[in-house]
Amino acid sequence: MELLKKLYAETFKTEVAQITPLKQAGSNRQYFRLADAKGKTVVGVVGTSKDENHAFLAIAKHFLKKGISVPKILSASEDEMRYIQEDLGSKALFDALSKGRESGGCYSTEEEELLKKVVAKLPEIQVLGGNGMNWDVCYPQPSFDTMNVMFDLNYFKYCFLKATGVDFHELRLEEDFRHLALELTREDAGNIVGFMYRDFQARNVMLKDGEPFFIDFQGGRKGPVYYDLASFLWQASAKYPEYLRTELTDIYYYCLKGLTDVPDRETFEKRLLLFVFFRTLQVLGAYGFRGYFERKEHFLKSIPAAIENLQALLPEFKASFPYLTDVLQEVVRNMKEKAKTSLQEQPTKLLQEKVPNSPKGSISSPSVSKYDHQGELVVKVWSFSYKKGIPEDESGNGGGYVFDCRGTHNPGRYEEYKPLTGLDAPVIRFLEEDGEILSFLENIYPLAERHVRRYMERGFTSLSFAFGCTGGRHRSVYSAQHLAEHLHQMFGVKVILRHREQNIQCILQ
Repeated sequence: MELLKKLYAETFKTEVAQITPLKQAGSNRQYFRLADAKGKTVVGVVGTSKDENHAFLAIAKHFLKKGISVPKILSASEDEMRYIQEDLGSKALFDALSKGRESGGCYSTEEEELLKKVVAKLPEIQVLGGNGMNWDVCYPQPSFDTMNVMFDLNYFKYCFLKATGVDFHELRLEEDFRHLALELTREDAGNIVGFMYRDFQARNVMLKDGEPFFIDFQGGRKGPVYYDLASFLWQASAKYPEYLRTELTDIYYYCLKGLTDVPDRETFEKRLLLFVFFRTLQVLGAYGFRGYFERKEHFLKSIPAAIENLQALLPEFKASFPYLTDVLQEVVRNMKEKAKTSLQEQPTKLLQEKVPNSPKGSISSPSVSKYDHQGELVVKVWSFSYKKGIPEDESGNGGGYVFDCRGTHNPGRYEEYKPLTGLDAPVIRFLEEDGEILSFLENIYPLAERHVRRYMERGFTSLSFAFGCTGGRHRSVYSAQHLAEHLHQMFGVKVILRHREQNIQCILQ
């Protein structure tokens, strides 16, 4: 953090006035909104991989020269471990599409127009962005090949397939995996090669003044352009209706045709569907790892939609990959059986949850408090130093918890970690490898979840959690940051996060 502040001062010849951590995505990079005294903002990035950072910086500069809408790079440290880029604001395409997504795929005209605008720009990134690209800068490798495919298929096997409990023959499955890998990378089958974004999704498209800008392309490489369209239009949680998917594919095809040679429409669609099939397996692998192994509920909730996509694809590939499709059909059957069983058990569970709010005359009739149903719940999460006292309750109701982190291993005892905070990658790595802080939080999460759930049921408006340690710099900051993100992700509640001793505040909403 201190080194990022130094880079800011060197770039703008002034000290940073305010630092707000931004929500992390899937990578280990940390993002901060940095503001000067007049409120002008930029985004500061702290990475953990020099090669990954170098890829982003080099590709961004190349794209900017080609006129592609990506954030301007304002400065970078000599070792490229930190850099400052243009602030594109806080509205992602993912947020702008929330109503259509939450309605199960009923997208408004305005939302559809945004999608058309974004899809029309994708060929520019792939073709114009690919022209003159130095592929050697790409990380972790310059091109998409059979090794990439096999890595992702084995990721699916070990992180999702094995977790379902479905039996399969390893060698027969491997044979179909290799066949699929060869088909995806064939150069004589209508493949169009350009810049493969690799992570083209609604969260990686920012909207500034209504126009799309593209971020998080550092994993891109030379490869088939079908991959990105498949990733975007068959995103399981988006639930794009068939008519819209067809219209967006039309737009993409004709925009691509204006920039490069393309195969006939039938060949194009067959190749696209093959990548949709592969991408669905890849996504299930990621959902399996994040959900089954890391126990992140959001990813578990995304699995059923991906299974629906998979089921629709299987008849198309039965002849080409007979054993693989048989195994996948069993996975679909297995998952649907589990979902059916879960639904059958749900009424009892719901009844148990409703007992506290039962009407008068039933088993339980709770008294009503003056705080019931007064508004939306806001959760406040603090980090602080015990030397400077416990944070004051601002709500007036005194509700909440204070947790003492001082029983866990302290990074602040070591010289190399003293100037850092619990938001910095080396401290995060120290705490997580040591493991004590993880055990500490494992006991707190269930307690916090039950309390938030009950407060939401009662309609209470304020709940606080505070984490204290010796200096309010390492363990408390790590704990507060992770609980805040956990509660926001699980319940969608507004969370006000304050790292008091770092003078940092952010709002998750």
